[in-house]
Amino acid sequence: MPKHPTRYHTLVDLFALQDTEAPQPISHPDPIVDRLAKNPGQDLREAAVLLPITRHRPDRPSEIVLTVRSANLKSHAGQISLPGGTREPEDANAEATALRETTEEIGLDSELVQVIGRLGDLALPSGFHVTPVVGLIDAGLDFIAEPAEVADIFSAPLELVLDTAAYRSSYMTFENKPRKIIELVYEDYRIWGATAAILFHLAQIVDAHDKS
Repeated sequence: MPKHPTRYHTLVDLFALQDTEAPQPISHPDPIVDRLAKNPGQDLREAAVLLPITRHRPDRPSEIVLTVRSANLKSHAGQISLPGGTREPEDANAEATALRETTEEIGLDSELVQVIGRLGDLALPSGFHVTPVVGLIDAGLDFIAEPAEVADIFSAPLELVLDTAAYRSSYMTFENKPRKIIELVYEDYRIWGATAAILFHLAQIVDAHDKS
């Protein structure tokens, strides 16, 4: 029997009790891709993304804000993404990177974000070491897309994103071989790759916490 009325409340409770130790790294669904990402033969570039989650209200269930990457970008063009990017020298930590990049990409003022924690890191085959940061925001905020990086901004229901049963396995070609991926479909949006791996990991730990 779930302990909380909504997954949002479970999530908030989880991060309120989060251990001070580093959370477990996020793994790719395909073990070969996971090994390649964690052993790329080169230094990984530090990056961070923000999971902007709207606060639950009785008349408005919680959502998570996502973006569609611009078709003109060199990597992951057109894919569904979380706002974020590469760490800059002036960034004090991953939270600072995630907040700064989110402001640049979707116009969300960092002062409107309540950071409640972070997930384990995720290594990408593209050479990035990504730290997902979880933050709460009010519902109904207006966002402004930076057209050079973001083609669209949309919100998906948090209850869907945190439902492990909503995810499915599929395959894509990577290095000329089929590789297993996790994906989540919401309306016309297909969420897969690193974003789906991060969200599925969050769904798993929220689910485990709700059942503990």
